Amino acid sequence: MDIKVLYEDNHLIAVYKPAGVLVQAGESSEHDDDTLYWQVKMFLKERDKKPGNVFLGVLHRLDRNVSGVILFAKTSKGAARLSEQIRERTIKKIYHAVVIGAPVPASGTLEHHLRKDESSKQSIIDPEGDTAVLHYETIKSGPKYSLLKIELETGRFHQIRVQFSEIGHPIVGDMKYALSAEALAKEERAFPDHFLALCATELQFKTATTDEEKVVSIDIPSQFFDPSSIQ
Repeated sequence: MDIKVLYEDNHLIAVYKPAGVLVQAGESSEHDDDTLYWQVKMFLKERDKKPGNVFLGVLHRLDRNVSGVILFAKTSKGAARLSEQIRERTIKKIYHAVVIGAPVPASGTLEHHLRKDESSKQSIIDPEGDTAVLHYETIKSGPKYSLLKIELETGRFHQIRVQFSEIGHPIVGDMKYALSAEALAKEERAFPDHFLALCATELQFKTATTDEEKVVSIDIPSQFFDPSSIQ
């Protein structure tokens, strides 16, 4: 897998994650060689001719079938400083998504309480769960689908996917959180199999040592504008 570097300094590296690639194996039995984490480690090791183990800290994750910007730490200092920003919610995360239907109102804020169900590995609505907040804006809308810009205020497990499904507008391709998997399966396939119409398009953060504001962004995937998906 070719590594597309979007930003890099002495402590951090931001890369593009294609849809279908796992960020980190976690508790699964999948081999690290297949993960973005391992591929970036090997990229740094070979490029910089580093002997021994290469440090790489996972700061956040994207679901396997989600594409976009992801940030890793190259040093323990980078990991500590950026983890603090994540805890304090000072990192700005922007996504774009294609959803079924047209949300009303066209722009707004969603707030739910979510809990991760360990048995199903899904996020569920639970009044006793953690608060999940996001803000959205409709960029383009048609009879079947809408293109949205989304800013996360919190970073809960599968937050965007479950919140839009909860209001009746699941993300295109999301069989896990569709209100009706059967109904979604009958939708015209706007994207390839195992492709979720959700992309992390922008990260805003401060560098680990200079506190300089950085914005790392990518273009909205061209598929999101395809006439077959916005109609």
